[in-house]
Amino acid sequence: MTRMKTLEQLNIRGPLPSPKGVALAILDTCRRDEASLDEVARVAQADPALSGRLIRQANRAARGGRPVASVPEAIQHIGLGTVRQLALGFSLVDNYSSGTCRGFDYSRFWSHSLLMAVGMQELGGLVRAGSPDELFACGLMARIGCLALATAYPDEYAALLEGADAMACLAERERRHLETDHNELSAAMLSDWGIPHALVEPVFHHELPEESGFSPGSRPYLLAHLLFLASRLADLGLATESKRGVLASELMPLGSRIGLDAECLDALVNRVVVHWREWSALFRLSSAVTPSFPAMRGLSTSAQADKAGEPPLRILLVDGHAASRLPLEKKLSGECGYVVYSAANGQEAMALALEVMPQVVITDWLMPVMDGLEFCRALRSTEWGKTVYVLVLTSVVAENHLNEAFDAGVDGYIVKPVSTRDLRIRLRAAWRYAKLQEDWTRDRAQLKQFAAELATANRKLEHAALTDPLTDLPNRRAAMTLLDQAWSAATRAGASLTTMMVDIDHFKRINDEHGHAVGDAALREVAGALRAAARKEDNICRVGGEEFLVICLGADLKTALLFAGRLRQAVKSLNFMAGGKIVPLSISVGVATREAEMGDAEAMVNTADRALYAAKHAGRDRACLITKGKLHCGNP
Repeated sequence: MTRMKTLEQLNIRGPLPSPKGVALAILDTCRRDEASLDEVARVAQADPALSGRLIRQANRAARGGRPVASVPEAIQHIGLGTVRQLALGFSLVDNYSSGTCRGFDYSRFWSHSLLMAVGMQELGGLVRAGSPDELFACGLMARIGCLALATAYPDEYAALLEGADAMACLAERERRHLETDHNELSAAMLSDWGIPHALVEPVFHHELPEESGFSPGSRPYLLAHLLFLASRLADLGLATESKRGVLASELMPLGSRIGLDAECLDALVNRVVVHWREWSALFRLSSAVTPSFPAMRGLSTSAQADKAGEPPLRILLVDGHAASRLPLEKKLSGECGYVVYSAANGQEAMALALEVMPQVVITDWLMPVMDGLEFCRALRSTEWGKTVYVLVLTSVVAENHLNEAFDAGVDGYIVKPVSTRDLRIRLRAAWRYAKLQEDWTRDRAQLKQFAAELATANRKLEHAALTDPLTDLPNRRAAMTLLDQAWSAATRAGASLTTMMVDIDHFKRINDEHGHAVGDAALREVAGALRAAARKEDNICRVGGEEFLVICLGADLKTALLFAGRLRQAVKSLNFMAGGKIVPLSISVGVATREAEMGDAEAMVNTADRALYAAKHAGRDRACLITKGKLHCGNP
């Protein structure tokens, strides 16, 4: 049997996924020997989402027993060890739903992990391999090493993911390029987080369980094979239509090894997909990443199977009388195939609705604590609650009675006692309404995406319209806008403003002797030198051929002259090569500063232009200044 390594021995260079917030506090609390259930419950209740998920998991594991309604009760039911594992897993899903590894599909990874988690819970319940909650957590984190490698080595992992279809092939590529694989890293991380060794070993071997060396019939042997089966089931759930037939045929003999015939496997797949979609909705995983299962038997790819595989309606049933609620819940989930949540009063239903976000609510009118109409008004007061389809159960169909219900926000009613025919008719309308809501939401998301793409395109067009493509500097149009803005700002603040006209000396000679491609390269070199020498608040613009405009807000005359000298020196120091020889580059600079008699920015630019002409006439490679109508030229 292969010996597992610790995190220290693996020596991973980059950061690894780790629990955060309340989950980290729970882990720290559970490490103390004296930690009590109440103490862990107080910590968990600081995170409403985690609290709801723990209660949900406790009720799911109870499988029809007395409902669990509080966090302390859920923790007592699940156990501290499993609470720690669940909190850890949920924290990782919440905090690592995206990342920087380009080739890693984060949503698909968590969809696969949730499928493995639900699959392990259902399989474990059938063969009694362990606590359902513990097996759920084990399945959820069995492939955490993949996420860890994508987090620690985002660029390298993106490269090696290309072409790695099979997980076994992926592990081999990981070992070759990163000196470890996701199974080895998963085991090391789970051990580091305090997961029992009895669970870590099966995780390490689950992709090749026959090579594990476990004794046939032992618990590690069984868990490794269950994880392998859950993984193949998850592969099937996320497979494209063309691959489902092959994966389905592989799943049947795997199920038979643990005593599952075709009928039992069909029933198990049905339960897994329903619970998987519940968890996916809870974690806001995109439906595009979690496609529907085809028909259960044979996993056909026909149009009929695709329709059968559509996500069922999520219904919240609210009724204070268990004698009427339980038969209706059984009818909705069993005969009709819907996903049903139940509550005994409006107050309990409101909390549950915010957690599971049902598409349809069926509520009794008369209930304790908060009746059906009060619940409906509370639901409609929330932004999300306005979109839910609400049916009220009533035995009174008088007009004034029904008007009161519709005024409260009810969409329809069902007369008690409830007949299957009436129920199907009402829910057909509810299903159509839910589909319209989904279509509207999808269309709205597409419009938002289109608007965002259009805004991006407009920004790119605006940038292109205001940018010189050769030097990537603002062009003449942008320069005039920037100059007008600087002029207005200087006028308001009474600040100084200086402009410079810069011209590359003998540029035509460079084009004639070396060609226009070399001339373009020279323009780019000079533009880069000017930009590097400028202050952060200065604007360097290309306004024509070999001419540049420099706008210096807040620079007085002395500062501007020093700046002009720095620009000249930056260009002269360039070692510009053409044809294997250095081509000397220099610039002439005309400087003008804002003066009281100047009427506008254009007058200042014209003054700087005259100073530039004087600099070139005086022999080039120098800066000239015109102030108070007088010309001053410096030496090269």
